[in-house]
Amino acid sequence: MLRTRTLLTALLGLALLAGSAQADLTDSLQKGTPDIKSIGPLAFGPDGVLFLGDFQGAAIFAIDTGDRTPAGNDAVKVEGIDGKIASLLGIDPKQLLIRDLKVNPASGKLYLSVSRGRTPDSPSVLLRLDRKGHLEEVPLKDVKFAKAVIANPAEGRDRPQAITCIEFVNGKVYVSGLSNEQFASTLRAISFPFTATDQGTAVEIYHGNHGRFETRSPVRTFTPYDIKGELHLLAGYTCTPLVKFPVTSLKAGAKVQGITIAELGNRNTPLDMFVYQKDGKDYILMANTSRGVMKITTDNIDKIEPITKPVGGIAGLKYDTIKEWQGVEQLAKLDNARAVILVRTPTGGLNLETVPLP
Repeated sequence: MLRTRTLLTALLGLALLAGSAQADLTDSLQKGTPDIKSIGPLAFGPDGVLFLGDFQGAAIFAIDTGDRTPAGNDAVKVEGIDGKIASLLGIDPKQLLIRDLKVNPASGKLYLSVSRGRTPDSPSVLLRLDRKGHLEEVPLKDVKFAKAVIANPAEGRDRPQAITCIEFVNGKVYVSGLSNEQFASTLRAISFPFTATDQGTAVEIYHGNHGRFETRSPVRTFTPYDIKGELHLLAGYTCTPLVKFPVTSLKAGAKVQGITIAELGNRNTPLDMFVYQKDGKDYILMANTSRGVMKITTDNIDKIEPITKPVGGIAGLKYDTIKEWQGVEQLAKLDNARAVILVRTPTGGLNLETVPLP
């Protein structure tokens, strides 16, 4: 009898393992046509699931791209990519706005959120680029998807900042942006599969270059990072504080003060950032509007003295500017050794390039 029970237990365990092996993020998605009003920030989870920020509709969509076949290891290079996209969409390149660029880790293909105009209500398109430089529009009809509605989003002229950046980490979608509350700057942690959303966490920071605490300036871009075994979000703000938030502090309805760990220079806006490893060390790579691409050290990130007093210039974590990377407007990690960048040329066009991580 004991042997029979042991055998049944073993078989049940194998069945559960087989079931979990077959399960993926797409299992919770339902087929249909999502009511997407705009396409802004992008993020990928496993299994080719794309998380898409719809700032006009105040929603996060999870889309099954069906894109899981490895596309090879080729470097991607497309000169004049703005002209190629404009030709595909039938618009003037001057009307094109590329809002985000991300790499699907399941396939290695690149995804771009694109606007057919430069106003917040211009029609949006999702494009896919393979390793050979072939562009195509990603269909968003009759796809498997799920939707999470963002509570209390910013209104009026601030609506495009209702969703500024998204990341998927450990079963949660983290979202930055502005709410319509008095403490407008907000971070949200939305569990996936989507069930319900809440009002998010109001976040406050000390801005050294401004010499004051701020609650209305949104996080422009952020990246997850483990510090001494605790998951944090490293967040970049305009003018340019770098702040860390432990994700355990992001509770519904709470008001949280981030820890300012660097001031990277005023009159500047961060664009994209991610963490990578080089020669046994971790670095933060950040693209900016006016101070180039920064390689920021994480040395002593757990011990550095928080910035709580006015700063004239730069302070905190040290960085080097990657002088060879001029005019970078979008930045994404391609693999452990390379990044892809969208570069504005001296003549005003856009090139897409693959570059080694510095």
